[in-house]
Amino acid sequence: MANPISASIDFERDGLQHGFLQIPHSRNDSAWGSIMLPISYAKNGDGAGAILTGANHGEEYEGPIALQQLANSIDVDKVRGRVIIMPMMNYPAFQAATRVSPIDQLNMNRIFPGDASGTVTRQIADYITRSLLPMCDYVLDIHSGGKTLEFLPFAAYHELEDKTQQAACEAATRAFAAPYFLSLIEIDAGGMYDTQAEAMGKVFVSTELGGGGSATPQTAEIAKRGVHNFLVHAGILDASPRAADRPAVKLDMQQDNAYVFSRHNGLLEPCVSLGDAVQSGDLIARVYSCERTGEDPVEYHAKSDGIIVGRHYPSLIKIGDFMNVIARVVQE
Repeated sequence: MANPISASIDFERDGLQHGFLQIPHSRNDSAWGSIMLPISYAKNGDGAGAILTGANHGEEYEGPIALQQLANSIDVDKVRGRVIIMPMMNYPAFQAATRVSPIDQLNMNRIFPGDASGTVTRQIADYITRSLLPMCDYVLDIHSGGKTLEFLPFAAYHELEDKTQQAACEAATRAFAAPYFLSLIEIDAGGMYDTQAEAMGKVFVSTELGGGGSATPQTAEIAKRGVHNFLVHAGILDASPRAADRPAVKLDMQQDNAYVFSRHNGLLEPCVSLGDAVQSGDLIARVYSCERTGEDPVEYHAKSDGIIVGRHYPSLIKIGDFMNVIARVVQE
């Protein structure tokens, strides 16, 4: 089935274009309405292609900030090839400031390759898979922790069967120049944008740049610098890379017991901060009852050595929620 999404962008024309992906969406307040997903496109002759996306989850803001800035400032004369810029990839979720789409309650990062005959989120994923990714060699998807997680700012690649492709992904991850970088082990990789792009042979880089439902000056700047450096590394942008304040630290999250999950509902007292070094057995958190006083809290202890890379946000936690992740420092 043909995808119902139409683009106001001419992907064969050189120059800089700003437009929309128009997604038909009949609803109570607009019977023949559409969702207008913003997109920018810069093309200058032949060369590699890159697609840059933010707000795969709608309450993650570093990507939209960096990519809106890029769309406003990119000099097409310095581009060799093509750049597709989607600051708000999951536009309905972005408008609602929610992780998943308010229209169909789907997590865009779990439904790839999508479905042209499906609901809005599936249609967007299908259009990206079948129409946009084939034009590109490099893929950058900018994430942060959203409203429920917070991370040390890192860029990431994945372990792949094709070690040549993996090496290219690692090189692009290093070039992004986040304060930390690592080979990321996903809790659930099924249906992810990452998995789809990698299966199509693309050089894929993802990030986690903070969290708590808001960007900071520091994380926004990391995203802006990273976008610039990613395009320079790809040979698409004729410019010099922007240096970070210090060399990136390589981390490893592949050890056993790196992830800590809550086994209780309650009030979370963090006992360690992001970036803190811990050893196996160290106290990392307490969970207090929210139903009664006079009960001792449940204590959680690290089961591996390393540094605290991620934490739960905010301070109420449910059984099964992610609490912390611990990574080993591989290289400083």
